[in-house]
Amino acid sequence: MTTRQASSTPQTEVAGFVDRPKRENLQNVRYLHRPGLITALSRYLGNPDTTLVFGEIPVDWRPRQRSGQLYPDMIVAFDIDVRFVMAERGYAIEIMGKPPDFVLEVASRRTARNDYTRKRERYAEFGIPEYWRFDSTGGSYYPAPLAGDRLVDGEYRPIPIVKVDDERYRGHSDALNLDLCWEYGELRLYDPVAQRYVETHDDVINARDAAEAQRDAAQAQRDAAQAQRDAAQAQRDAAEARVRQLEEKLGYQFGAPDAP
Repeated sequence: MTTRQASSTPQTEVAGFVDRPKRENLQNVRYLHRPGLITALSRYLGNPDTTLVFGEIPVDWRPRQRSGQLYPDMIVAFDIDVRFVMAERGYAIEIMGKPPDFVLEVASRRTARNDYTRKRERYAEFGIPEYWRFDSTGGSYYPAPLAGDRLVDGEYRPIPIVKVDDERYRGHSDALNLDLCWEYGELRLYDPVAQRYVETHDDVINARDAAEAQRDAAQAQRDAAQAQRDAAQAQRDAAEARVRQLEEKLGYQFGAPDAP
């Protein structure tokens, strides 16, 4: 788990970002919120007071500057005052004293082209060290299922993506010290040091269901074994009963021997 120290709280009056019109983004619900990926990453990184892991909050140089605001589907920023960001309802780079460390966009039909053109240029201008893009369709919206850029000398350079097979791709994020994985159309985060995935809500539920299924199977085996023992005992009891009946019948037919 990553641990970092907090930076000082910005000494400025909270101006607040202007609320933007609501929009529906089912892709974010499907691939980030429903599996609990944002919460899982927040818990994994730790330090909730100084590490921001959130989605769809505005990022810009300063508050109340509507023209250049961007809304990453996922944003990660270390060593900041998270409560201040929440109070402002957005991430003001000039106030926080640094850009976010990581942003990610999830492809949708309406926003795809903008994500890898204008937004890519704008995130580079902001100085965001890493910008990632995830396309659940495998490349119908973006040029590739998974892509990442790392800022070098003010310009984004592609992060190497490894194709494991036709259904799995993987690239390493230096900002998160995790591998981002496109696996069967799902976004996963993998810890290459611990050699395990960052556990999502789905993982917890699936593990619980699997454990319950194992307990049920074990109980069913115990019940079956007990039923076999009961059946065997019933067979022995029936055999003994038949022997006693036969002995009683033979004794009745021949009678008891005369006493000497």
